[in-house]
Amino acid sequence: MYARRVGRRAHDDCDHGEIVISALYGCLWIVSRVIGWVCFGYRTVGRVPQQGGFLIASNHASYLDIPLLGCGVRRRVWYMGRHDLFPVPWLNGLLQALGWIPLRVGRLDREAFSKAVALIKGGKPVAIVPEGGRTMTGALKPGKPGIGVIVAQTGCQVVPAHIGGTFKVLPPGAKWPRFHRVTVAYGTPIDFSADATRLEGKAFYQHVSRTVMGKIAELGQVPTPGDWSVKAGQRHDLDNTPTAKSCNAE
Repeated sequence: MYARRVGRRAHDDCDHGEIVISALYGCLWIVSRVIGWVCFGYRTVGRVPQQGGFLIASNHASYLDIPLLGCGVRRRVWYMGRHDLFPVPWLNGLLQALGWIPLRVGRLDREAFSKAVALIKGGKPVAIVPEGGRTMTGALKPGKPGIGVIVAQTGCQVVPAHIGGTFKVLPPGAKWPRFHRVTVAYGTPIDFSADATRLEGKAFYQHVSRTVMGKIAELGQVPTPGDWSVKAGQRHDLDNTPTAKSCNAE
């Protein structure tokens, strides 16, 4: 009887904690959206599925990308990001509770990937940066195969997203944001189930990565990574994307 009572109390505490975190996430979502509207003329194009687990894969050009990507999704989203972004212990713990999944770069972080896989299988959306980090020039970088590993283990769909404008608002090295329009375009979910029947291992991982980066470039109307048709030395600006076409997901 005592053990049952203790177990029930622990379960109630867990529920209360989750309610508090969800409420805090909702408040931050609203604050981010309002700041985006007021300061950056923030707008979104397209939608993401309202049910089920999947990956949201976006380009990464600024520290503003994650909050502005998330406040365009009317669901709580979990995010994979560098493990050393928030070295302050209390902040680190709070952000993990809110949905940050610390990812050790330079190798396959099995713990982080396992958490992402479990969340997706549990019906949660998880955001990932296929490039593996911020661009220093504004151009898209080639994607890494890690996104393919998650797709292979979950069979989930991938929603490509292009964030335009944040490189001009807060580029690497800038201390203060500048005022510039930000547009986030969400594309139609990509289903790789057919590709998984004919490809496996690294071939499948790389196919997923290349396909997703190609869709991100298409949404932003920018060159795909490795597109040398652009003049040598020309800087690919990811920010001129306010006319991105709508790619609504049903």
